[in-house]
Amino acid sequence: MLVQLIGNSAKNNSITMQQLLLKAWLLLLLTFPLPSIADTLDEYQVKAAFIYNFIAFTQWPYEINQPLNFCIYGEDYFGQEIDHLQVKQINNQRIHVLRFSQLEEIKVCQVLFISKPNISSLPSILAFVQGQSILTIADTPDAAIKGIMINMIVAQNRILFEINLQSARNAKLDISSKLLQLAMKVYQ
Repeated sequence: MLVQLIGNSAKNNSITMQQLLLKAWLLLLLTFPLPSIADTLDEYQVKAAFIYNFIAFTQWPYEINQPLNFCIYGEDYFGQEIDHLQVKQINNQRIHVLRFSQLEEIKVCQVLFISKPNISSLPSILAFVQGQSILTIADTPDAAIKGIMINMIVAQNRILFEINLQSARNAKLDISSKLLQLAMKVYQ
């Protein structure tokens, strides 16, 4: 099925090789279970790869002329795994990983990961970023229902994700239909 999907995608001239490889990588991540969720490092290695693809399949309403800032707000469970994003590019755009503990600092972010301990402050965080084109990501139950744009969920040793499309549209972000098709659930 994956080979057929890639073959069909290659026929579409509007898809670049990078998009094709990202699509294949995301499908593989969705297909194969994690070795063990007991090892948090493995979980966050996979989540880091998902985040890269979330960024790759999102368009901002403006051109980003400096490195794209991926920010972690609160405790960093990724460790050095997320720093590997800094050697990758999306559309010739470098990714810069930043870690913040103060809400005022996140104004420079294009992508904001809100760590689990900070979810209790979610209403004030979302109010702070309202009107800004910041892709919000979390990995906490019910976060998408509460307004997070992309929420990752661990189920049956797999990483799944849900998308709050209305939140993304309110921020003037365009999430690719390819990513929407792979989501476990899309909130309109």
